[in-house]
Amino acid sequence: MTSTAYPDHAQYGEKSANYIGQNIGNRLNALPLSVGIGLKPVHYHDVLASVDDKIGVMAPGWVEVHPQNYFGDGGPPHNWLTAIAEHFPLSLHSVGLSMGSADGVSRYDLEKIAALCARYNPASVSDHLSWSGQTSDRYPDLLPIPYTQASLDHFARQIDIVQERLGRTILVENPSRYLGYKDDVMDEIDFIHKICAATGCGLLFDINNVEVSSTNMSVMDPEHQMPDPRDYIDAIDPAIVGEIHLAGHAREDHDDGPLLIDDHGSAVNDLCWSLYERFIARSGPKPTLIEWDTDIPDYAVLMEQVAIARLIMAKALPHEDAA
Repeated sequence: MTSTAYPDHAQYGEKSANYIGQNIGNRLNALPLSVGIGLKPVHYHDVLASVDDKIGVMAPGWVEVHPQNYFGDGGPPHNWLTAIAEHFPLSLHSVGLSMGSADGVSRYDLEKIAALCARYNPASVSDHLSWSGQTSDRYPDLLPIPYTQASLDHFARQIDIVQERLGRTILVENPSRYLGYKDDVMDEIDFIHKICAATGCGLLFDINNVEVSSTNMSVMDPEHQMPDPRDYIDAIDPAIVGEIHLAGHAREDHDDGPLLIDDHGSAVNDLCWSLYERFIARSGPKPTLIEWDTDIPDYAVLMEQVAIARLIMAKALPHEDAA
């Protein structure tokens, strides 16, 4: 495999260099190098029970929540989260900052997330390379942004706003896409590396999204085809990756080809596992999350997925650490 030339962070100025120097080394590695789960209320009791070794319930390495579900000041959700956060590292994975919106980041969501950071001191905070509305309209979706220089500059400014308010480096997740924009002037991989270089943020690398986007774009928008998923995996600089997401998706078969829907409603498929193993073999272990948001399974089924990821991660450990 040929080596990849990654962007030079130094070219993006003193401000981003300060973020990179002070934060990227520690904040991108704040989560443990283990496998976590997306925490759902139906699993609160199981996760707490796993703390007691005598019970024999498998424990996650860490947990991740959508902070928007905890914007209230109190009540049972916070009681549970407080108890769980005493035992497990916590990640806040936002779905509402909408940094790609023309009006800029949602200040309401940003202030609420800042309050949660002060309350729980999470190991990681992340959101998406997307937009979700404007001042007067909000959409319950993560919509892709155009890959233009103007869009990159705007998104970088919004990341700066978020990182300065939170006092920490954040991670930004690669999107699931169905169509491209006719004015795109760079590919997704280049855009992601430039965003990380410009702001010092890291990448939350969703490997399921690579398969979803690559498949959909080849069928729905041939003019904006993405690389083969394996080539995409090989082109990502491991140094920018602070977390990995693994999930399942739904598939619809049509006359002109399949449509993959990023619903996080099933087990990780074979291709996603193989792409994960391919990346981890090159990068070494990374904090990895099993993401299952719809048709949520029993805790035991979820932890079976965790066990598979742990086996793959163990293969990537240096021999003396894997013993």
